[in-house]
Amino acid sequence: MKAVVMAGGEGTRLRPMTSSMPKPLLPVANRPIMEHVLRLLKRHGLNETVVTVQFLASLVKNYFGDGEELGMELTYANEEKPLGTAGSVKNAEEALKDDAFLVISGDALTDFDLTDLIRFHKEKGALVTVCLTRVPNPLEFGITIVDEAGKVERFLEKPTWGQVFSDTVNTGIYVMEPEVFDYFEPDVPVDWSGDVFPQLMKEGKPIYGYIAEGYWEDVGTHESYVKAQADVLEGKVDVEIDGFEISPGVWVAEGADVHPDAVLRGPLYIGDYAKIEAEAELREHTVVGSNVVVKSGAFLHRAVVHDNVYIGPQSNLRGCVIGKNTDIMRAARIEDGAVIGDECLIGEESIVQGNVRVYPFKTIEAGAFVNTSVIWESRGQAHLFGARGVSGILNVEITPELAVRLAGAYATTLKKGSTVTTARDHSRGARALKRAVISALQASAIDVRDLENVPLPVARQQTARGSAGGIMVRTTPGVPDSVDIMFFDERGADLSQAGQRKLDRVFARQEYRRAFPGEIGDLIFPASVFDSYTGTLLRAVDITGISESGLKVVVDASNGSAGLVLPSLLGRLGVDSLTINPGLDESRPTETADARRSGLVRLGEIVASARAAFGVRFDPVGERLSLVDERGRIIEDDRALLVMLDLVAAERRTGRVALPVTTTRIAEQVAAYHGTQVEWTTTSPDDLTRVGREDGTVFGGDGMGGFIVPEFSSVFDGAAAFVRLIGLVARTQLTLSQIDARIPRAHVQRRDLATPWAVKGLVMRHVVEAAGDRDVDTTDGVRVVEPDGRWVLVLPDPAEAVTHLWAEGPDDASAQQLLDEWSAVVDSAGR
Repeated sequence: MKAVVMAGGEGTRLRPMTSSMPKPLLPVANRPIMEHVLRLLKRHGLNETVVTVQFLASLVKNYFGDGEELGMELTYANEEKPLGTAGSVKNAEEALKDDAFLVISGDALTDFDLTDLIRFHKEKGALVTVCLTRVPNPLEFGITIVDEAGKVERFLEKPTWGQVFSDTVNTGIYVMEPEVFDYFEPDVPVDWSGDVFPQLMKEGKPIYGYIAEGYWEDVGTHESYVKAQADVLEGKVDVEIDGFEISPGVWVAEGADVHPDAVLRGPLYIGDYAKIEAEAELREHTVVGSNVVVKSGAFLHRAVVHDNVYIGPQSNLRGCVIGKNTDIMRAARIEDGAVIGDECLIGEESIVQGNVRVYPFKTIEAGAFVNTSVIWESRGQAHLFGARGVSGILNVEITPELAVRLAGAYATTLKKGSTVTTARDHSRGARALKRAVISALQASAIDVRDLENVPLPVARQQTARGSAGGIMVRTTPGVPDSVDIMFFDERGADLSQAGQRKLDRVFARQEYRRAFPGEIGDLIFPASVFDSYTGTLLRAVDITGISESGLKVVVDASNGSAGLVLPSLLGRLGVDSLTINPGLDESRPTETADARRSGLVRLGEIVASARAAFGVRFDPVGERLSLVDERGRIIEDDRALLVMLDLVAAERRTGRVALPVTTTRIAEQVAAYHGTQVEWTTTSPDDLTRVGREDGTVFGGDGMGGFIVPEFSSVFDGAAAFVRLIGLVARTQLTLSQIDARIPRAHVQRRDLATPWAVKGLVMRHVVEAAGDRDVDTTDGVRVVEPDGRWVLVLPDPAEAVTHLWAEGPDDASAQQLLDEWSAVVDSAGR
C-alpha cells in the first residue's frame, strides 16, 4: 500500500514561523514534523509515499529529496494553486489508482497504529475509513459520529459549543480505495469532510470510522507547537529522538559541547554541535537546535530555539520560539508566548513582551521595549561602521561570508590594479577572516601586500607607503568573542565618514566588481617590515638625551603583537629596559578591563622593585599604552593624557594640541600655561587624525591610552608615544609623579543612558531647549556650559541605542549633581 502525505498548507496560524518555512518543516525536538510522520509510515511498512506540495514546495523537496536517507521512495505531486484536502490527493491520482492508499497530514504529530487502521479498513470492506481520536476540546476539529459497527453516521466541521455532540474528531488520516476519485473532478478545490464525504454518505457508500488509541496533536497554533515539543520530551508520544540521554530526560545530540558548569534541568534537548557555556541554565521543555550557541548566564525555560541561533550572555528566554539564524544579544529578554522569526536581531537589553510576533529579517534595537507585533517595520542596521570599523561577534555577526562581501565592496571603491595592505592580530579568528578578505580582494582585481601578524600602527604605517588602502582584522578590545574589520585610507588612517558612506552604499547594493581571469590580483609578503617601521620612527621622533640619561624602563608587551617590534626598537634606542610578557598568546588576543588592571598592578610592582624611571604597558595590538610612575603607581589614562600634554607643551612652547570634547577643561589650563592651545575635536578618531595631520599640531590624544605623535604619524601609535615619552623624560629630568603632582585634579563624571533610535533626535532637541540661554557648543553632540563654568556634554551614540553624558565640576559631588540633572532631561525626552 502507498501513502499520501499532504504537505501543501501555508500554516497561516503559525506565522511568523511559517513566513519563510513550510509548516511540515517546522522542527519538533530538532526534527521536522513531516520527518516524524514519514518515520511512522516506514515503521508500518508504507515505504512508497507521494507528497503533495504547494506552499514553498521547493523547500520540502530539497529537504527530503527522493527519500533515500530515510529508506523510503518519495515522489511529489505539485499543486499550481491550492486544491483543498481532496483536490490535492486527486492531483496525485495517477500514482494511487491501482490500490488502496493511506492519507496523512504532514504537519500533525502522532504515533497511531497505522497497521491496525489498515486492517480495520480491509475487514470492513470500506470505501473510506476515517481515523478518529478523542480530544478534550473539539471546537477546532471536525466532529464525527459512528454507530456500533463503526459506520460513520454524521460529520460536523468546526462546530460551536452548542453544536458539540461528541468528543470524537477527525484526525485527517484516511485509508481509501481508488474508486473514491470517481466522485469529484480534478483541478477543482475540494475538501474531504466538507464536500466528498457528505456526498458519499448521501449515496450510501461504506464510510467507516476507526477510533485510534495513542497520541495525536494537530500542530496548528503556537501553543500546540510548544506543547508538542514538551510532549516529545515527556515521552508522551512514541517518536525517535536523535542523541544520547546523558541523564533522565536530558538529551544531547552528537557533537554538542555542554560545559560541566552549565545547569540542565530536563526534560530538554540539545541539538548537534550546539555549545552551552558555563553558568548557562536550561530548564524544562527547552529545545535547542543544531549549531546554537548559548552564552554564559543565559536562562532558557520552555524555549524552542531553531538552528544556528546565538543567545547572548545574561539573556532570558521563557516559553518562546526563536527562528533559525537569529541573534539574541546580551541581556535581552523574550517573554512567554513570543515568537521571533528567522534571521532577526534582538538587541542588547531589549524586552519582547509575551505573545508578540516579530516577523523574519527584523531588527529590535538595543534597549527597546516591544509590546506589539513587528510585521512590516524594520529599522535594520543604519550603517556598517561602528566606532572602529565593522565590529561584531565572531561567526555570529562577523562571518567569513560577511568578510568576503565587505572586502569585495571595499575593492569596488578602488581602481583595478590598486594595492591594498592587509594585516591581523595574533588570534585564530582574525587569521581565518583575513584569508577570506585577501581572496575577495584578489578576485576583485586588487593586489595585496599581506603583513600577516603585526601591531596596528605598523599596519597603518605600511599602508601609507604606496597602498590605496588597508584592512586590519583584530579582536575587539576587551571582547574576546568579537572582531573588528578596520578599513584604512591611503594614509593608513581610518576611512573618513565620506569613505564609510561610499563603502556602505556599495555593500548595500551588493554591486561588487569581479576581475576577469587575467586580472586576478597578486599576493606578496613584504620583508623587513619591523626594521623599516623602527628606522622611520627613530628618524622622525626626537631621541636626543636618551642614551646619556641612564634611564631604566619596564615595558609590558601584554603577550601581543607589540612585542614583535620591541626588540628592534629598544636595541636602537640604547635604553636600559626590562621587557615582560613578550611572547604571543593566541588564546588571549585581547584583555578584559580586570586583566588589564591586574597587569598594571604587576607592572607597578616590577617598576618599583627595579627602581625604573617608569613603566609602560601596551595593548595587545600596540595601538595604546598605559603608564606607571617611578613609584609603581598607576597613572590613569585621563591623567596620562595630561602628563603627556604637559611634557610636550613645556618643550614645544607653541603649536596646537588635538583633544576630543570629552576631555577635562584642565587640559586648556595646562596647554595655555606652556603657550600652546587646544583644538577641540569630535570623539571620532577620524577627526583627531584630521587635526593631527595639520601643520602646527604638536600632540593629540583621546584620554583612553591613544596618543598621536604628529611628527611621525597622525594616528594612534603606542610605540611612537613610548619613544617620545622616553625622550621627553630624559630631557626634562623630572619624574612622572612630579609632573602629575603639578597638574590640578579633574572631576569628570560619565553616564550612559539607553535611548531608542526613534527618539534620539527628540532627545537632542530637548537638550538644546533645556539649555536656554546658556553657552552651547555643538562640536560633537551638545555641550552646555553653566554660568559657573561647569559643563555637561550630551552625545548620541552613532551605532547603538545609547546616549552618552559627561559632566565636569570643581569637585565630584558637583559634577554628579550636574550629571543627574541632565540625565533627567534625557530620560524625560526619551519616554
